[in-house]
Amino acid sequence: MTMLDDFGGLLDWPRLQDWLAQQPTIPGEGPVVSVTRLTGGSQNNLFLMHRAGAAFVLRRPPKHLRDNSNATIMREVRLLGALRGSAVPHAELHAACADSDVIGANFYVMAVLEGYSVYGPLQGRYATERSWRAAIGEELVRASVALAAVDYQACGLEDYGRAEDWHARQVDRWRSQLEKYLALPGYTALELDVDDIGRWLSDNVPADGRIGLIHGDYQFPNIMFSLERPAITGLIDWELSTLGDPLLDLGWVLSSWWEEGDPPGKTPACTPWDGFLSRRELVRLYGELSGRDMAPMPWYLVLACYKLAILLEGSYVRSKAGKMPAEVGENLHRHALWLVQKGRQVVARGEI
Repeated sequence: MTMLDDFGGLLDWPRLQDWLAQQPTIPGEGPVVSVTRLTGGSQNNLFLMHRAGAAFVLRRPPKHLRDNSNATIMREVRLLGALRGSAVPHAELHAACADSDVIGANFYVMAVLEGYSVYGPLQGRYATERSWRAAIGEELVRASVALAAVDYQACGLEDYGRAEDWHARQVDRWRSQLEKYLALPGYTALELDVDDIGRWLSDNVPADGRIGLIHGDYQFPNIMFSLERPAITGLIDWELSTLGDPLLDLGWVLSSWWEEGDPPGKTPACTPWDGFLSRRELVRLYGELSGRDMAPMPWYLVLACYKLAILLEGSYVRSKAGKMPAEVGENLHRHALWLVQKGRQVVARGEI
């Protein structure tokens, strides 16, 4: 039998092969004969595996488990099971394992998604055809609307997050996260000033907020686009999914967008950028497809800027403590500062 890489102990092949052989819902037959580690995913590991007649992807936590690593994996399993048969593009769940004795952690097996995560220089016809680039924004909106339309209570996810007073809790929730960084080495004073946009958010909480499933990190690296047609093949990396107002996912997209007139210091996430829809066009399309009143959308964009800036600052703090390369941390800190500036710009304009 071919010797397969265990990637430093992440895969226990004798036990894993035995487990796979006992799972009738996983496609293909016989033992895995080849494995490739996939890039992507900030915390978890992805492996593309082939056996006779099929390929599939295994997802597991890092080797050094955190307290919630196994629970997070099984939470994703629960969500993917709930999305089965929905209009949300996602990788089909084949099987899951809650027995850490198999490979040292909980894991699951899912279908392979065709395509790639659009970021940096575009590939294929996205690079050469404006209509394909326009479709990127359209597809992001359609997938977000589809996720928002899932009846989370009907599919057993009513306890998937804390829905009560979600909108009113957001500012204090993330401000407290920022203050926790002061207890970490090397970060002696807050270097991210979010008080002004935080006050604006607290003073302008939407009166007609809704609760649904949200991806939680809805941006280019976490979305697979087909190279065969201008369409999303699946949303990936669900570890931050929860209950909240689905308009925050759209706000996340808008915060990652680029337009003339944005604060200086940021470049487009993809090139070429000409042909991409404008932020206003994205908002208009979301309203048309969902039927929601989009007038409060500036609040969700500012919240996205506020929350993401604080999360990125956490990586900067870890870099100051030597847990991440200093250059990476500095870059993330600069982006956090840009997000605060973008939030202030939206507040000043009163519109997207």
